Amino acid sequence: MVKPIISPSILASDFANLGCQCKKVVDDGAEWLHIDVMDGHFVPNISFGAPIITSLRKVFPRDGPNPVFFDCHMMVADPERWVKDVAEAGGDGYTFHFEATNDPLKVIKTIKEHGLKVGVAVKPGTPVESLFPIIEHIDLGLVMTVEPGFGGQKFMPDMMPKVKLLREKYPHLNIQVDGGLGKETIDAAATAGANVIVAGTSVFKADIPKDVIDHLKSEVYKNLESKGLV
Repeated sequence: MVKPIISPSILASDFANLGCQCKKVVDDGAEWLHIDVMDGHFVPNISFGAPIITSLRKVFPRDGPNPVFFDCHMMVADPERWVKDVAEAGGDGYTFHFEATNDPLKVIKTIKEHGLKVGVAVKPGTPVESLFPIIEHIDLGLVMTVEPGFGGQKFMPDMMPKVKLLREKYPHLNIQVDGGLGKETIDAAATAGANVIVAGTSVFKADIPKDVIDHLKSEVYKNLESKGLV
């Protein structure tokens, strides 16, 4: 069985109030926090790294009442290099890009050795079939619905056949979509079979974030239920 998971992207938050804003969206029903790590090489932008993860983990301690899953999306050119740092900083999931390595199984092995859940992402131009040979080794498949590197981009509906194929072939896999998700686009993603929804601007910039989170979760649950997956 799979469950609906909303993972707000902190890239869309007010960095001056990062801890407070993250606490609010978690209190409003978000199960995960999506942490976009960019190195300026794999993508043409630089965001943040392990020190931010360390700081946020102080807000959501693992021994606290609500530790929160830190969903680390590593848009980096050398994904194996940063596994240890992310693990020690307090990350829970480590999603690297299939395009960033010639040896995904080696990266997966390193991630597992450090006790992290494994995710593998594919860019819009990469066939989702690329994940099939390694699927038994991962916990999450991420279908990018924008080009990675910048927040606030427009959702790409033509990526939904990738999600649909992945759900049909691997019904119990956590399937994440990232890019342009909100009230206007959730139906397409949910219908295709996505269950882990990354939503940045639509959540953090909303007047009432809880309304957005509730709506996203409800649409995903409804579609998973129709497929007999919850």
